[in-house]
Amino acid sequence: MNETSKEIDFYSTIKGRHRGEVRIKKSRFIATAANVDSKADAMKFLEKVRLEFYDASHNCYAYRIGPGGLDFRAADDGEPAGSAGKPILYIIKKFGFSDIIVVVTRFFGGTKLGVGGLARAYSEAAGKVLAVCSKDIVHLTIPVKVFCTYQDVSAVKRLIAATAVQFDEHYADAVEFTARIHKSKVDSFTASITSATAGRAGTVIM
Repeated sequence: MNETSKEIDFYSTIKGRHRGEVRIKKSRFIATAANVDSKADAMKFLEKVRLEFYDASHNCYAYRIGPGGLDFRAADDGEPAGSAGKPILYIIKKFGFSDIIVVVTRFFGGTKLGVGGLARAYSEAAGKVLAVCSKDIVHLTIPVKVFCTYQDVSAVKRLIAATAVQFDEHYADAVEFTARIHKSKVDSFTASITSATAGRAGTVIM
């Protein structure tokens, strides 16, 4: 599935793996969240959870991958349609995370909850685990090489320090910087380098 694409410079994911649990009318809902960077990675993690909880009633899940969570999926794993996967996905979106999978494992307690009750239970379990996750920022950058003479080092370095997510520098007969610039700022960055050095410095977008 795909959502509408838009230009972004960074997005939020989580660090590592986390777990939370809620109990509703004797049913256990165990939510496990993990950082993943592809659909294949998400499916491998899902299989690990299924093996761990091989005797569970259901292992429902949702994942979002990439900038803006454009690659996503939600699955009910035998629960009534729309009662599990979509609520989990909704909570992931509410927290603003991507590169993530949340698997909610249910051990049936003997009492049926109905579609509404299930949706609330899966949402609560997903929210509980995501609330304790450590946030990590993924920057979407493009490497830009900047070549300048020693005459322009100070001006160039000021612009790089103010704009780059990170950079490396190499000093020889001339000076070479490799700066990682947010995608939306590349054009304005290269223009600023040209302006600040009266065209003496060169840039190469890699």
